[in-house]
This record gives sequence, structure tokens and C-alpha cells, in this order.
Amino acid sequence: MSIKKLTDVASIKYGYAFNSKNFTNDSSYPQIVRIRDIKKGFSKTYYNGEFKDEYIIHRGDLLLGMDGEFNIEPWRSEKALLNQRVCKVEAKEGIDKNYLYFALNIELKKIEKKTSFATVKHLSANVLNNIELKIPNFNEQIKISHILANILKSIDLKEKMTNQLDELIKARFVEMFGDPVIGQKFKDKYSMTEVCQIIDGDRGKNYPHNDDFSNSGYCLFLNAKNVTAKGFNFENQMYISQKKDSELKKGKLRRGDIVLTTRGTIGNLAFYDSEIPFKNIRINSGMVIIRLDTNRINEMFFIEQFKMQLFKVKQKIASGTAQPQLPISTMNNIKILLPPISLQNEFANFVQQVDKSKFENIVYLNKTLSSKILSQIGDVIRD
Repeated sequence: MSIKKLTDVASIKYGYAFNSKNFTNDSSYPQIVRIRDIKKGFSKTYYNGEFKDEYIIHRGDLLLGMDGEFNIEPWRSEKALLNQRVCKVEAKEGIDKNYLYFALNIELKKIEKKTSFATVKHLSANVLNNIELKIPNFNEQIKISHILANILKSIDLKEKMTNQLDELIKARFVEMFGDPVIGQKFKDKYSMTEVCQIIDGDRGKNYPHNDDFSNSGYCLFLNAKNVTAKGFNFENQMYISQKKDSELKKGKLRRGDIVLTTRGTIGNLAFYDSEIPFKNIRINSGMVIIRLDTNRINEMFFIEQFKMQLFKVKQKIASGTAQPQLPISTMNNIKILLPPISLQNEFANFVQQVDKSKFENIVYLNKTLSSKILSQIGDVIRD
């Protein structure tokens, strides 16, 4: 067993800042890789300018995102171009590619937790180059990566089951109320402002800077990692003091509020119900609060139809190198179905029953990630 820097076991190729004037959405030229495209393996934005062959990536190359989430993922699509905030990591001789993928991901998550930020985290080349990895002999690397690959297959199966339950909820909604975009069953639609308030955060002079954040404190200040496609995730937490909280005006959550991400990864929703174990929470500048008139609309009913509405809205938002944004003016134009509250509540009860099965899957996934992996690989690539 030896400890080596990343640059000793892998070569790193950093991307290039391509001219934004050469982006297009309807070209057959190679794709430009953006951070959020790494896991998906595709991009809707193409590049039709000049470039060097050294910036071309191919299927199977390990790509590392240096903004937002610090992830390393294999590229799953055809050849593309390497953007400046993505780098390619290639295992050197004597290093198993799959072992490098697993070991580096673990170290990246440690760094991500320690990295302070106001909106989006950034990973510097200097920090990346100096990451230290535990390197066993080659045969042991292969053994470890094989174990982890099998565990990931089990995790993927559970995630697929969870996604199927999400589709079941969607199907039930359409059965009861029709497609909210078309509105064939309940044709009367209402503007967002008639059923809720859309509340921005305080983005003025008192908005927190990096020095205002700590790992514990009075008020949880939400970051991009906390509001996911599956709701709240509090693995990474950042806090502000009671004094800083008192200086801010808009943007503090009340029980029953819905948080919506409006910048970067847009359209993630999280419900601040009584189960969330934080009394004081504020949104950051890439989010808004949706505060419903619960006398007219049920929270679970709203969330499900709003997700379907957002799917259509996001398709219309132009893609490119600029960070996608969902302005409040666009949300105000969304029309909301408002059937009788008794039907909404019936649907909400159905969602609660399905959510019990989803919760069981989540518990399984958490146990697998926190115990099974660590018990099988021992102390080889962990503290």
C-alpha cells in the first residue's frame, strides 16, 4: 500500500474556453461538455468553431467536473469537446481505471464538504493535482473495483424502482386530473399569483459572503446540493449566525413552504414540512420560495402538477454556456389546475402511500452506501 498524488497515478487534461459565439443548437458538430452533462452523457449545445484534436473526448473517458458537484464520471456519449470547467483524467500504467474512478470520487466528496462557497463550489487545479490516493497493488485494485461495481448495480436497481414509483404518481395524477399542460379534464386554470406567493431571497448588500458561513450555527443557509430532484438533501450544510440572519429580509422558510431552484440546475423542488429537522432555514440566490394558499390547493397536488409544468418550461429555456435561469416572470405565466380540494386531498393520500415504498428504497440506499461498501473494502480507500 502506498500514498500517491493524483498526478503520480493519472494524467490530467484540462479543457479549453471555447468562444461562445460559436455555439449552436442545431448543428452536427461535436458537443461541448458542460458540468451537468457528465452523468447524462449528452448535451444539447454544439460547437462549430475551430478546435484542436487534443480537446476531443470519447466514450469511456473519465471526466471530472470542477464546478458545483465535484464528480468524476465516464463519458457515455459519442465524441465531444472538453470545456474549461471539465477535465479528463487518464490512469497511468499500473493503475486500474475503475479503481481510480472509485478512489478519486471518495476523495472528491471529502474536498467538496470542506469547500466553502456562496452559490457554486469551484475546484482549483492546484487542489486537484495534490489529491492523495491510497494505491494498493494492481491485483488488489481490480478486486476492490469489482466489489464496488457489483454494489453499484444493486444501487442502480433500487434507484430504478424509485423512479418507477415516481412514474406511478404521475400516471395517477393524469388519470384523476388530466395533463396539467393541456388541461383536458379541468379546463379552468389559474395564474400562479392566484394560488401562491413566489418569494425571492434577499440579494442585497447583506447577502452572506464566504466569511459569513460556518459548519454549524443558528440558521441553515441552503446551497445547490441541498435541493435535489428528489427533495432536500442535507449531507452538506452551511450556516449563518443569528446576527446575519436578522440582517436579511426576504427568503426565510416557513413550514409548508416549497423551495424551487431557479439557476443552474433549474426545477428541483423540496417541501419544508414538519419532518425537516431545522427550525431556521434560508434560501440562496439561486432559489425561490413558493408559499401556497393551502385553503385552495394541496401541497402534494401542487408539487406533482408543477413538476409536469416545469418539464415543458425547461424545454423552452435556451441552452448554452450561460447558466440556465428560471425567472419569476416565467413562473407567473404558468397556469395551475384547481379541481375541488377533496380530489386534491385524495391524490395527496395516494402520494403518501407510494412515498412509504420510496422511503424504504432510500433507507436501503443509505445503508448500502454507508455500511456495505465500507465493510467490504476495509480501510483501503477510506480514512
